[in-house]
Amino acid sequence: MQTSLPEQYRLTPNGRRAEDILRSCVHCGFCNATCPTYQLLGDELDGPRGRIYLLKEMFETQQVSAVASTHLDRCLTCRACETTCPSGVQYGELLELGRDMQTQQIRRGLIERVLRRWLLAVVPDPGRFRRWAVLGRSVAWLLPSRLRQQLPPPVKPAVPVAAPETPVGRVLLLAGCVQQVATPQVNAKLTQLLARHDIEVVTAAEEVCCGGLPLHLGEDLRARQMVAANLRALHPYLHQVDAIISTASGCGVTLKDYRRLLPDDDELAPAAHHFVRKLKDVSEYLLELDIPFRKLDDIDRVAVHIPCTLQHGQKLGPAVQQLLAGAGYELIEVKEPHLCCGSAGTYSMLQPDLAEKLRQRKLDNLELHEPEVIVTANVGCQLHLAAASRAPVRHWLELLA
Repeated sequence: MQTSLPEQYRLTPNGRRAEDILRSCVHCGFCNATCPTYQLLGDELDGPRGRIYLLKEMFETQQVSAVASTHLDRCLTCRACETTCPSGVQYGELLELGRDMQTQQIRRGLIERVLRRWLLAVVPDPGRFRRWAVLGRSVAWLLPSRLRQQLPPPVKPAVPVAAPETPVGRVLLLAGCVQQVATPQVNAKLTQLLARHDIEVVTAAEEVCCGGLPLHLGEDLRARQMVAANLRALHPYLHQVDAIISTASGCGVTLKDYRRLLPDDDELAPAAHHFVRKLKDVSEYLLELDIPFRKLDDIDRVAVHIPCTLQHGQKLGPAVQQLLAGAGYELIEVKEPHLCCGSAGTYSMLQPDLAEKLRQRKLDNLELHEPEVIVTANVGCQLHLAAASRAPVRHWLELLA
């Protein structure tokens, strides 16, 4: 793709990167074949190729039109297009650049501004999020059904697990933001599994949000500030553990991008490199660990939903299936496994109509052959699917005995 970016923008780091990515696109349109919003709406501007043209116009004119803003907002950032693209276009990174410009220029309506500010202020803070969740459940009968669906269910506190007396290894387990409020049993389950194999699990009380939420909302500066704060909090642990584990793929895809997000920070760039080298999604860590697991006695047939952040962002789709099949589960074939469920971080709140349609399409495929349980690898997908699923929806780690 030929570009004509104004020189004052082209010479900036963002401008150079935007030009490189734009020029790698060859207009083939293969991306549209796997884009969930294009499949749903059939509009060229709601597919990656059309959005790339909109982004090109934004960068060349340095103006964000209302049309461009509408179609960028509808993008899930699922990155299925990256998996499909024969030219290796880094669409997700290009969209980040566009959304940062969009945030600076577009003034949104009052309700959306309030919602976005609430999301940024509450969701990355587990204490605040927990208080809001309790409050929401207490008045759930007053809330519209769409808001009720967003409320995490009440959970029992995780039972502490004794550390092994003579550990053969040590890992740092990341707690995340939403996950430690909505599904703390996931990390508790992993801690139990590893303790049985004499692997010690440590956590960092100073851990903060990975930065994924503001990055998704086009708040580039705030995202990088969170990345820096998280690295400073976790840096003391980097030389004390064998690996750093994330059990939420939505966090993991941002965490694995820390080197890119802080390229010019002389203080933190070395820590970011070290951090990313040790960081693993729990599925790849358990595969490398090569320890035996068995299935739960009361479950046989399982439908697996691999989140976009795992299969398209981290390129780790088959790992979960390998572990579950190895434990003895019957994995049901699922149609359109590459398509997003509609959760996509904050998407289910900001684009509820599209999110519900995508969820129904996903559930139709997951429930087609009547599984006993549906499993996934990210807390957002889990809560989103569970709100409308006939079958129980759990994190896949909970199925390992």
